[in-house]
Amino acid sequence: MSENADILPLDQEWEASKSALIRRLKRVEGQVRGLQAMLERDAECEDVAVQMTAARKALDRTFYNMLSCVIERELSCQKLDAADARERLKYATELLSRYG
Repeated sequence: MSENADILPLDQEWEASKSALIRRLKRVEGQVRGLQAMLERDAECEDVAVQMTAARKALDRTFYNMLSCVIERELSCQKLDAADARERLKYATELLSRYG
């Protein structure tokens, strides 16, 4: 048995990560729909603010999980030398700086 037997192949790992990201986004979508309903029924501003904060944080967590997937994918190549690894990590860092 290979020592990497418990590690999913890259494509399977990405599919699992993608499914998790989609589930998270659907939950955020539900939160946003709930916010719309709160506004339509004239809910208290503080209650709306609390729910907006929760939705924003959930979306931020989803972003950071997605970025983690990018980093894993960028650095998981089998024949990656140090220079390539630095370049790929720089790309992921730039994404974080630009959008994080």
